Amino acid sequence: MTDRSSASAQRPHRHHWRRDVVELAALFCAVAVADGIANLVVHGPRGPVLLVASAVALLVTAAFHTWWARRHSHAPPHSAPPGDPAPPASAHPAATQASASSSATATAPDATAAATASLWRMRTTVHDRPGALAALCTALARNGVDILTLQTHPLPDGGTVDEFLLRAPQQLPSADLTRAVARAGGHSTWIERADAHDLVDTPTRMLGLATRTALDAAELPLALRQLLGRCTIHSIPATTLSGRPNAGADAPVEGVLEATVMRLRDPSGGAITVERPYLPFTPTEFARARALVELDARLGPRVPRSQDVLTLPEGNEITVRRADGSDLAAARAMHDRCSERTLGLRYHGPVADADRYLAHLLSPRFGRTLAATTASGKLVALGHLLWDGDETELALLIEDEWQRRGIGSELLRRLVALAVEAGCDSVYAVTRAANTGMVAAMRGLGLPLDYQIEEGTLVITARLDATPVGSRVAYELPQGRPAPRHLP
Repeated sequence: MTDRSSASAQRPHRHHWRRDVVELAALFCAVAVADGIANLVVHGPRGPVLLVASAVALLVTAAFHTWWARRHSHAPPHSAPPGDPAPPASAHPAATQASASSSATATAPDATAAATASLWRMRTTVHDRPGALAALCTALARNGVDILTLQTHPLPDGGTVDEFLLRAPQQLPSADLTRAVARAGGHSTWIERADAHDLVDTPTRMLGLATRTALDAAELPLALRQLLGRCTIHSIPATTLSGRPNAGADAPVEGVLEATVMRLRDPSGGAITVERPYLPFTPTEFARARALVELDARLGPRVPRSQDVLTLPEGNEITVRRADGSDLAAARAMHDRCSERTLGLRYHGPVADADRYLAHLLSPRFGRTLAATTASGKLVALGHLLWDGDETELALLIEDEWQRRGIGSELLRRLVALAVEAGCDSVYAVTRAANTGMVAAMRGLGLPLDYQIEEGTLVITARLDATPVGSRVAYELPQGRPAPRHLP
């Protein structure tokens, strides 16, 4: 088209003589008409009247044209078609200001509605065909639901699990939302309430969980729980406390995915079993969990090496720090110095194999352990926070001559603070009813407590949804020796 137009523009125009003849004839006709009108006005009997009437008609026509133009200049503009662009802002400043004011007024109800809306996490399975996701999104839009985030998890059978973070009207119940999704082709739908923490996108959340896992080996079970939602995680050691092979601890290197159960090989030995009965795991979730386990395996055993120095009422200083398997010999030496009564209150009976039992307790995979050491480096107390499926257990062991000095209460407070940071709902301690020191330490937390006594065994459960014990654990400080702190 460009070449053809250029050729036409360069082609010389032909001169037509007929057009010149017509224009010349029109000019002569116009001159003759003008001469006739002039003779009629000058020499005719009514010439002056005709001239005045022509002037009046010209004035009336001009006035009418002016009135008509002013009236229609203030008429509202015609609505533009949907595809036409909006007029530029510089064309009419007053119109631009009015439009901006109108937009602000229209947005205010939307902001109010968003503030009163509910957040939902929803998963549903759809057939992987063109238009399936579009139908689902259309059904949500008809109910006034805003899609904040969307993830797709392909399935081996050709289906797709779509995971949504939704903002829905406050008055819309979850049952109506589920029915709308079902009518749009979704099935096996699962929905639960969400909060502002779920607004973090998946890559950012994965990086945060990987960082936590890299800093502390004890974070792996907690990271898996946060990654996979509400689930039960069991760390199965390779052997039992009696030395026999443990059933279910032979997971392959690549792991196993079986619907609602995944089994991963624990880098420290044994296996990690993750169960979620209400919703099958997807291959994408399995790959993410396996990536965290591989990261833990590459980094090896590790715990934070920060410490906190405390001053006892009599003036002695003790250091509280994280403990791990390297403290096994010192923990066993403290065991040998403890009396049978102290060991009986801690373990509810004789300990057949202290070395194997302590190795289990000191493993970061099964929880977190705090150690209290003297200025000379002697270990005098241990505090354990043990992951027990969906529950969390507290346990203390303090050498006899260091009891009743406030060490147990300090360790207990820090362990509960760790549980709060890990997102635990409650913690429990199992002891003898005669262990008044443990009961007093639990009561000193200032948390709601529940007591269960059966055949001399006392179970004390503390609910952590009340006043938090501390927002930050004291030993998780920058490296270096902090200033001593006095115990009450």
